[in-house]
Amino acid sequence: MLTEALLVSAPGKVILHGEHAVVHGKVALAEALNLRTFLRIKPHKDGKVRLSLPNIGAQRDWDVSKLQLLQAAFLDSGEPTAPTPEQVEKLKVFAGFPTGPPDSRVLAMLAFLYLYSFICRKQRPLPSMDIVVWSELPTGAGLGSSAAYSVCLAAALLASCEEITGRLKEGTTSAGWTEEELNLINRWAFLGEKVIHGSPSGVDNSISTWGGALRFQGGNILPLRRIPALRILLTNTKVPRSTKVLVAQVKDRLLKFPEIMNPLLASMDAISQECERVLGMMAVTPAPEQYLVLEELIDMNQHLLNAIGVGHASLDRLCRVTASHGLHSKLTGAGGGGCSFTLLRPGLEQSVVEAAKQALIDCGFECWETIIGAPGVSLHSASSLKADVLQALNSV
Repeated sequence: MLTEALLVSAPGKVILHGEHAVVHGKVALAEALNLRTFLRIKPHKDGKVRLSLPNIGAQRDWDVSKLQLLQAAFLDSGEPTAPTPEQVEKLKVFAGFPTGPPDSRVLAMLAFLYLYSFICRKQRPLPSMDIVVWSELPTGAGLGSSAAYSVCLAAALLASCEEITGRLKEGTTSAGWTEEELNLINRWAFLGEKVIHGSPSGVDNSISTWGGALRFQGGNILPLRRIPALRILLTNTKVPRSTKVLVAQVKDRLLKFPEIMNPLLASMDAISQECERVLGMMAVTPAPEQYLVLEELIDMNQHLLNAIGVGHASLDRLCRVTASHGLHSKLTGAGGGGCSFTLLRPGLEQSVVEAAKQALIDCGFECWETIIGAPGVSLHSASSLKADVLQALNSV
């Protein structure tokens, strides 16, 4: 068991192309978003486990002796498997949470208890620790915040229990893990996602673990190598939406108008594949005209997403605002509100970016300038983190 504090981070994600079409067997491209979730874990010996999640106003502590009983009563079943709804309910009762449908705070804590109990199962006694998790990602916006949380938990707990590397090499301020270690992190994070979401696709935790870009089709996830980092504006319309409802609406429209919808979905598939081809070329021989192609693909896909019924007046307004500044935007994720991204081509004057950001803020939207194609889960020294991140982690 490690004795010093650990700092880890993991990225969120955006769907570049293929949202909704992927549900019907088409290609989707996801990229890691360099808005990150950060976790600090401090081992100690006071017989307590404390979890603080300041972003969602949740904090809880447990006696290690009680968690030892939890292992014996609930998790003494050999190798970990995906938790059933009944097991999650039992875990909730054992942990002392209220009955009824769990909210996001309860689900986050249940995911922690599940991962802690299984990952630390070889430790006797179970380790005492303080964990603080703070995120740059808005929750419930379709940007993979729960996956980044699960990946951070898995990496930190595995490192604390010395199942993976937990120390930086001398003279380094950050580092990743080996392919084998990343596979282990990802498997555990997927189980944490199952506690939170029930039946996740595995895309969000995979992109948060490996970073870069992934190609997803028919349940198969393929990392894309040598993908360039792209600079974007990420905008949250703050319009709530239900992914489940929007997916059902697309399915209903497909059943009602198959001869219209199938060509639309095929066109979205072709856009994803053309984008993948262009990104591959950019990584080898970048050229300015490639950004023009990406902008055309963004515009076409946004129109197609409107045609299949997942647009929204807020997104239309957002696209008009950015277009007035010569920029190109599309929704990312479920649509119906939610988030969009706007491509920022190289050489674009910062004054144009700032003017677009201010216009979006004036619409009541939230806006971040960031990159996609960011690194995956990482181990850090305190000196490598920004001052606001350290302040947030140390203020709890």
